[in-house]
Amino acid sequence: MRRRVAGGVMVEVRCCDGALYGMIRFTSSITEMAATGDSTTSATTPHHLSHNINNLIPVVGKDQVQPIMQTDIDPSRIKEVLSVDHPQAIKEEMKVEGEVADDIDPVIDIMINNVVSSFSVACHLDLRKIAREGNNVEFRRENGMVTMKIRRPPTTASIWSSGKITCTGSTSELQAKVAARRIARAIQKLGYTVKFKNFRIVNVLGTCTMPFAVKITPFSQKFRTRASYEPELHPGVTYKLESPKATLKIFSTGSITVTAPSVHNVQCAIEHIYPLVSEFGKARTEEEMAEYWELKARRQFFQEEEESDSDNPADIWSQDL
Repeated sequence: MRRRVAGGVMVEVRCCDGALYGMIRFTSSITEMAATGDSTTSATTPHHLSHNINNLIPVVGKDQVQPIMQTDIDPSRIKEVLSVDHPQAIKEEMKVEGEVADDIDPVIDIMINNVVSSFSVACHLDLRKIAREGNNVEFRRENGMVTMKIRRPPTTASIWSSGKITCTGSTSELQAKVAARRIARAIQKLGYTVKFKNFRIVNVLGTCTMPFAVKITPFSQKFRTRASYEPELHPGVTYKLESPKATLKIFSTGSITVTAPSVHNVQCAIEHIYPLVSEFGKARTEEEMAEYWELKARRQFFQEEEESDSDNPADIWSQDL
């Protein structure tokens, strides 16, 4: 907020930082006017200059109204904030903002780590021929299948002689379908009459981290019908949902792993479990909070990288198999 005061001085005031910055500009302007003998301030400056600078009050004439500094700080706290050191004032305001932020429900970031899909090419496949002539393939004789890998989207396909193919490694349902069609196209180029049939999403693996740690022992005791906790076998609580169909692994650090048949089910499962685990939340240590924010920043970086590297699959949809 900018306001014109006596002598044509411009004062700029914004929150804590802006108020202090505006004060420095204003007092320096007073000193400059006192040195030049400005008519509007020379009468009052010699007598009140040091007193007004120390108390952070603008110098004005008797018939003039003191300018009102408009800030986001409570009016009763303006003098208190301006009377302390600048870093200390910022810390106080950050503390107040943190208290307000605690009342707001946090945003939970769900990370989709793997999408498993399957489809059929409706023809018999010669695995040895695919292993000899295909690109980025590996023939696994003991398993009776061939694995084929593509880079974009990063996917590994398991190919059986019956024509059934399973794809893993995608991070969304759209990527899974794009990868499946590219695998089918690669097989078609080897001389097979391919038909893209029976595509479906088999499984979705998602993870998220709660902004608090979880007391998993009392949680498993309260929800015994759905939750099972065997610390000798697994460090987390297994929580099963029937609607939406999903299986959750809840850990004491606040990390939750969800396995569901679709991305929508993963989201619904997290929305269902959040109010339940929040009752058993506990404060984290400083090291755990540092790991939490580091993990959140890493996930955001990878999401932005995927968005920048994603290509337009329009050419794939326009071609028939």
